[in-house]
Amino acid sequence: MSLLACDCQQPAQCRIQKCTTDFVSLTSHLNSAIDGFDSEFCKALRAYAGCTQRTSKACRGNLVYHSAVLGISDLMSQRNCSKDGPTSSTNPEVTHDPCNYHSHAGAREHRGGDQNPLNYLFCGLFGDPHLRTFKDHFQTCKVEGAWPLIDNNYLSVQVTNVPVVPGSSATATNKITIIFKAHRECTDQKVYQAVTDDLPAAFVDGSTSGGDGDAKSLRIVERESGRYVEMHARYIGTTVFVRQLGRYLTLAIRMPEDLAMSYEESQDLQLCVNGCPLSERIDEGQGQVSAILGHALPRTSLAQAWPGYTLETANAHCHEKMPVKDIYFQSCVFDLLTTGDANFTVAAHRALEDVEALHPRKERWHIFPSGGHRAPRAGYHLSVGLGLMCLILIVFL
Repeated sequence: MSLLACDCQQPAQCRIQKCTTDFVSLTSHLNSAIDGFDSEFCKALRAYAGCTQRTSKACRGNLVYHSAVLGISDLMSQRNCSKDGPTSSTNPEVTHDPCNYHSHAGAREHRGGDQNPLNYLFCGLFGDPHLRTFKDHFQTCKVEGAWPLIDNNYLSVQVTNVPVVPGSSATATNKITIIFKAHRECTDQKVYQAVTDDLPAAFVDGSTSGGDGDAKSLRIVERESGRYVEMHARYIGTTVFVRQLGRYLTLAIRMPEDLAMSYEESQDLQLCVNGCPLSERIDEGQGQVSAILGHALPRTSLAQAWPGYTLETANAHCHEKMPVKDIYFQSCVFDLLTTGDANFTVAAHRALEDVEALHPRKERWHIFPSGGHRAPRAGYHLSVGLGLMCLILIVFL
């Protein structure tokens, strides 16, 4: 009886696993390339630190706890986070910023009102032009003239492509028009337009941002004058990169899946969504140099068709920038052989860097031909070389 009557207390339970789980849930959707990343990440770190402090007594001697405390300190230093300041909350009832997509989408997910987890899609266009769709399909297309990359309820992106080499079906982008559609209290409609040798750091109306208050819901950031700009649309969780490399433009975009797929049936011609029409594809969906070169080489003299590069020198030049021989490497080789313009090597390299900055899934950064081989097949260079020799005989005899 005395044992039952004693004032015994159960030892407090170490809750470091709960602290870590909350931190992961607060940061899993963040991307370092997106505007506001540092602020949100620091808020989550301070919340993580506060959680570990509250459970410190119960976690004495726990190696996981002490590793977490050291890790938080290191991350705070790396990100220049102050120890004092606002913290993130896992409470789903906390009010959110209606012009911050990550805020209200995360709150909706916590409440269970959205059965689909937060997911982002990537689309890119560069070079001759090479298209990577939202589905991670990779195509090389002709698409001369004006074509819609994206046309949904929130965003429209149109590109204009012009021939690169006379007599060839190869084209490249010399104009990009982006329309951020008006969105309730977050922003009025904003139009951005870039053409070769005119890559402005402002919208058409001269403004550099959209929305009220200090935390703009839409803004342009110039990273390299006349060469590289970023557009960050917080209200739709979307980031756009536009570059000029040589005489032509490249584009990369990251957008939430639920918004990217919000469009009417009449808006189905979107290259980022459905790819290029079959009649406009050079590579027929194969994505291999040996498959696509024959359709794009100009039917002129041999010297003009190979302006300064052989297969071997093109391979060597591209390999300097891109050691992984994936589809970006092959696109680089293709562009050098069809145009002779070394700027296309830089374009392929920058396009891959944009993938690494914006694509949400690291395991999909590299695309390999023939079902995803991670290294060229045995005899790859020989088979491509023989194919090209046969091609030259057919084209020029």
